[in-house]
Amino acid sequence: MRTVIVGAGLIGRAWAISFARAGHTVRMWDTDVSAAGAALGFISEVLPELAEHDLLSGQEPKAVLDRIRIVGDLEPALADADHIQENTPERVEVKREVYARLDASASPGAIIASSTSALLPSQFTREIPGRHRCLVCHPINPPYLIPAVEICPSPWTSPEVVTRAADFMRSCGQAPLVMKQELDGFIMNRLQGALLEEAFRLVADGVASPEDVDVGLRDGLALRWSFMGPFETIDLNAPAGVRDYAERYQGIYERIHPSTQRRVDWVGPVMDVIEADRNSRLPRQDLAERQRWRDLRLMELVAHKKLSEVLANENLTEVSADKNLTEVLADKTHVEAGK
Repeated sequence: MRTVIVGAGLIGRAWAISFARAGHTVRMWDTDVSAAGAALGFISEVLPELAEHDLLSGQEPKAVLDRIRIVGDLEPALADADHIQENTPERVEVKREVYARLDASASPGAIIASSTSALLPSQFTREIPGRHRCLVCHPINPPYLIPAVEICPSPWTSPEVVTRAADFMRSCGQAPLVMKQELDGFIMNRLQGALLEEAFRLVADGVASPEDVDVGLRDGLALRWSFMGPFETIDLNAPAGVRDYAERYQGIYERIHPSTQRRVDWVGPVMDVIEADRNSRLPRQDLAERQRWRDLRLMELVAHKKLSEVLANENLTEVSADKNLTEVLADKTHVEAGK
């Protein structure tokens, strides 16, 4: 498929990797040509790291990079595009202007998707003639490592477009969450927001330190959540499954609930505590280095999960620890060919 990335910042460059890795051609445009160039430079640095972790499906970095090119003129790039991914600033007036331009020049069958995490699609597509083909495809950054993507339609988005968008995302290795209707915060920000609200309350009330909260997630809940969701978690945490869990433990959460209905100002006094704790653990000048560490750890985790899933699905029980996914599949093919 022919894709166009509109806005080559943090999210745009990440989508370019996902689309190109899946074999789609990518034309990347930004009002600032230097931003597009910087994005291409970033991509060229990341691709070898992905290849090293066997996250390019056996492709050479250059083959993926060659599918991405910067374009100076947006309208010609839109003319034959199949999927357009918009990544402009989170301001409704900007998106209304951009969407009018995209809809006017895009081919009739093109999907126009926004990466917005804060705006509902109805807020900036209402007046667009082709509003039926507009929707949100919101990723968790970076999408080339984290597959979940929210597919959020407006009230007038065509169901066929929703299906096509979800299928396209699956073709790129993403895991779509297809919403039945738009809702402020979508799904993931609402889940994350609920957890953050409680985290801030616990610190503000002196119940726990910021590090205590991080330990609880990092060395507790997140270990399970890295490979299964909350409903599967509780389904497996009671002898008779999910209903048994609800009957046993609903009372605990019902008792807790009233105390969760109070907001703490995130940038109020509690922020002094949180910022001081974080600064003591990570000096601000080391943020970029730690972000790079995070992405490398994510690569290792994604590679591990892919290999684990293949081993389980293919019923392979004995594999050398130093082999990656491509080598495991090659060995399996070789063995089966010799049968």
